[in-house]
Amino acid sequence: MMSMRRPSFSMVMLVLGLLFLYLPMFVLVVYSFNASKLVTVWAGFSTQWYGELFRDQQILSAVWTSLRIAFFAASMAVCLGTVAAFVMTRYGHFRGKTALSSMVTAPLVMPEVITGLSLLLLFVQMAQITGWPADRGMATIWIAHTTFCSAYVAVVVAARLREVDHSIEEAAMDLGSPPVKTFFSITLPIITPALAAGWLLAFTLSLDDLVIASFVSGPGANTLPMVVFSSVRMGVSPKINALATLIILTVSLATLLAWFFMRRNETRRKAALRDV
Repeated sequence: MMSMRRPSFSMVMLVLGLLFLYLPMFVLVVYSFNASKLVTVWAGFSTQWYGELFRDQQILSAVWTSLRIAFFAASMAVCLGTVAAFVMTRYGHFRGKTALSSMVTAPLVMPEVITGLSLLLLFVQMAQITGWPADRGMATIWIAHTTFCSAYVAVVVAARLREVDHSIEEAAMDLGSPPVKTFFSITLPIITPALAAGWLLAFTLSLDDLVIASFVSGPGANTLPMVVFSSVRMGVSPKINALATLIILTVSLATLLAWFFMRRNETRRKAALRDV
């Protein structure tokens, strides 16, 4: 009689790790369909809290504000992070390169409390000297999120730029292509997956931020994490479970679509290189 093969230690740890990460999310999704007002008491299946969620104007307004800030912050972070990554990887040694690299990557290791406090002091001093910003709101949150998201984008794009074959760009320039045209025609399509990954990372970080937004926001601008945190302090509402379920679903679908398109583009690029 054949004995059953015992699972390896690595497989057991993998399963335990996945359960640790995703089991709480599964429980949250299940309880978002709970009919009871008490989050931890199951009283039957119901979708009433989704209806309550879409009738809550405060949460809907916070979602729209967070989405707009995250979109613009991620877009600007991709522009600034790409430029910083290009300078760090493609330019030789120049005076101040070490200082530039340190300043670009500083937000990665800087505590969010310190970052938020320093940005708050900056906006206060700017308001006293120039009169702007008169009130802290979406613009100040956007600037703050762009500041720390650019560091993450720069790291992702720089890693991709270091893997790019320089001979392709040199061949294009030897054939008469100007450097700017070479960048947009050769380099940019190659690093597009890294740009997409950096944009998605920056979008997620901006959408998830609570600490920095709490420092630089004003009375008229409340992001979704701020509204959720303030409501949780008074007791978890089943509407928060419904909101979290919708966020998980949206992020999962967006990640799946991004992976699909990046994989398809990478396959096409490799096929084109083989044909050449």
